[in-house]
Amino acid sequence: QVLLEESGGGLVQSGGSLRLSCTASGRTFANYGMGWFRQAPGKEREFVAAITWAGDSTYYADSVKGRFTISRANAETTWSLEMNLLKPEDTAIYYCAARGLTSARAMAAMTPDYWGQGTQVTVSS
Repeated sequence: QVLLEESGGGLVQSGGSLRLSCTASGRTFANYGMGWFRQAPGKEREFVAAITWAGDSTYYADSVKGRFTISRANAETTWSLEMNLLKPEDTAIYYCAARGLTSARAMAAMTPDYWGQGTQVTVSS
């Protein structure tokens, strides 16, 4: 059974930072694109950031570019999202995701194969 587990969400003040992590298990994830999506109340789920399995390419939504950084640990099944200069509009449930044979850029437009359960991020003003 494939399982993606997020950790690191919480409540932070505007301008603060949080780090989310995702650990995947249940299969080999070689050549998988790995990423993060989010869903704010009353809105559709949207792409946030992605990274290739090799860690050599990343892609970001314009709304988070320059503030968020996605990275992958040496173990191919763990990736993180460092979020800085957080804004109230970043408040959402954040989901990690993985898709086979996918570039980082393509993750923005394609439905992932696997999703995590989500972790709440709340930014107060």
